[in-house]
Amino acid sequence: MLHANAALTPRQRLRMAQLIVEDNWPKVRAAELFGVAWTTADRWAERYRTLGAAGMVDRSSRPRTSPTKTAPETTKRIVSLRLRKRWGAVRIAAETGVAASTTGAVLRRCGLSRLSRIERREHQVVRYEHAAPGDLLHADVKKRGNPPPAAAGGFLGREQGKANRTADGGRARSRHGQPLMRHGFIHVVLDDHTRLAYAEIHNDELGATATAVLRRAVNWFADRGVTARRVLTDNGGCYRSRDWAAACAQLNITPKRTRPYRPQTNGKVERFNRTMTSEWAFAQLFTSEADRRAAFPAWLHGYNHHRPHTGIGGHPPISRLTNLPGQYS
Repeated sequence: MLHANAALTPRQRLRMAQLIVEDNWPKVRAAELFGVAWTTADRWAERYRTLGAAGMVDRSSRPRTSPTKTAPETTKRIVSLRLRKRWGAVRIAAETGVAASTTGAVLRRCGLSRLSRIERREHQVVRYEHAAPGDLLHADVKKRGNPPPAAAGGFLGREQGKANRTADGGRARSRHGQPLMRHGFIHVVLDDHTRLAYAEIHNDELGATATAVLRRAVNWFADRGVTARRVLTDNGGCYRSRDWAAACAQLNITPKRTRPYRPQTNGKVERFNRTMTSEWAFAQLFTSEADRRAAFPAWLHGYNHHRPHTGIGGHPPISRLTNLPGQYS
């Protein structure tokens, strides 16, 4: 690459050298014409006599010899210790007798300066998708803190904070005598194949509540031609309850639970929860929980019918159900 401040381009060098060599111009005169020193003109003229037009390009600035370059045997040993024992530059330097700075330079040159580039994952990520709608439903409860109620143009921050510090199970009351609910519980049932989601917001995560949501979700999916066969949940108390087991048996659904402390197994609904949090719960400032809950049905409809889903090729979940009346409304 030609230097930005270079006085001569290869084409100008060739023209100047030809004037001196072929047209017998004095070096001083040619140098004045091109605005360079006569020694520069002499150097390009000599290179033209020796190499011709090919000699007008810049040569590599790389030194012909590097006496202080790390020996190949040492480089090989440094790389071997890094790969086999995962040692850092200081530890390798102590073992090989090479300066730590030199060891670090070798590792950077070989692309081994970060362990993350050479570490192997102990567990490969296994991605799956059931072939048909209803083969597997994912169920989960997302606990969400309620925003403080608004009054007189502001937030009741002090009153809400007092409720949050109360140890009576959230039974503190506002100045109007109404209970201050500190949390809402979003019960979600999501189809593995289509990513269609059914969700309701409640004030608890009891087994009876989760069971009622499941029954309504199964009917909602059935109205769209989806027959539920299995449901996967975590090990939450509501999903280990007798109500849940009885409802699954009555609905002819096989209940499945994830391995403890492995939320990745239920990853599709966990990803839905994250999307829901960012695109609905925190998408704007809600001055009350009532306002936030009122905005939820419209967001959920947009998620199912209009929002492109990257997990299914950028199409909305409803597109995976065919011949469904009003599916794009």
